[in-house]
Amino acid sequence: MTGSGRSLEPWARELLRCPVTGATLVDGVGPDGEPTLVSTDPVNPLAYPVRDGIPVLLVDEGVPVRG
Repeated sequence: MTGSGRSLEPWARELLRCPVTGATLVDGVGPDGEPTLVSTDPVNPLAYPVRDGIPVLLVDEGVPVRG
């Protein structure tokens, strides 16, 4: 973790993938203002919460991203 402890090191980000589609993940912000990781899948983008600086990459935690 870097800075505030809420962002991931670049090498760690490269390892993470969406558990549903296998797409890479990018930083996002959820509707509540909390950090999320968003899949880059063009057909089925999903957002996953980051809680206490830890990405929660569970299939049941994925929320569809609204365009």
